[in-house]
Amino acid sequence: MPVIVASDLDRTLIYSAAALALTMPDARAPRLLCVEVHESRPLSYLTETAAQLLTELGDEALFVPTTTRTRKQYQRINLPGPPPTYAICANGGHLLVDGVSDPDWHARVQARLADECAPLSEVQEHLLRTADPVWVRKHRTAEDLFAYLVVEREPLREEWVKELGEWAENRGWTVSLQGRKIYAVPKPLTKSAAMREVARRTGADLTLAAGDSLLDADLLLAADLGWRPGHGELAEDSWTAPGVRALPERGVLAGERILREFLRTVRSR
Repeated sequence: MPVIVASDLDRTLIYSAAALALTMPDARAPRLLCVEVHESRPLSYLTETAAQLLTELGDEALFVPTTTRTRKQYQRINLPGPPPTYAICANGGHLLVDGVSDPDWHARVQARLADECAPLSEVQEHLLRTADPVWVRKHRTAEDLFAYLVVEREPLREEWVKELGEWAENRGWTVSLQGRKIYAVPKPLTKSAAMREVARRTGADLTLAAGDSLLDADLLLAADLGWRPGHGELAEDSWTAPGVRALPERGVLAGERILREFLRTVRSR
């Protein structure tokens, strides 16, 4: 029986320069490996030690990258180790099998959203009408499944984010603030549902997960064991649950620690 390791990517395993949180003296900083280039510029990193750990993990378990990124955004990432057989994109809206979206899974997701949630167009209209141009930099939709804003954090009113969350709750949506992005995502659109589908297809008897944001909570709750870093939405709320371990490490070193925990657990079976 395979072990599934379903891990969030951004600010869990890979980090932008702004999120590295390198607090040690420069001479003691870990060597970094760039795993994403965007518009000819390096964008995301992990430590070289983490890269080796991820390579080993890919040889010993079924590693499933699990992200809110669109397929196009995910495909910019060049992770070390064997190419993943499965990947979860768009917060569970797309299940990639050998790099190609499974059409049956996507159709099932779309049918459920149509039955249980307010339409994306209603959420888009609300965001356009209520978000202040003073702090909004971009309005975006992802895969025709959910919406997000790119914002300036300094002038952003926390009250607005709270009000948006309450408005979305009544329409079957949830809101998550991650770095400079505010996500509005339908509640049934979850990473956990896609992870369960991979477990069903592979017959896995153990699922491990990691994540840092509100959109990862369902994934951590669905896994047999989970880890969260010492930064992010979940850490800020002191969120935890049975079977979920809160790690003290922050930034790129948290990604390294998470991979060590994954490998230790896989090898101790």
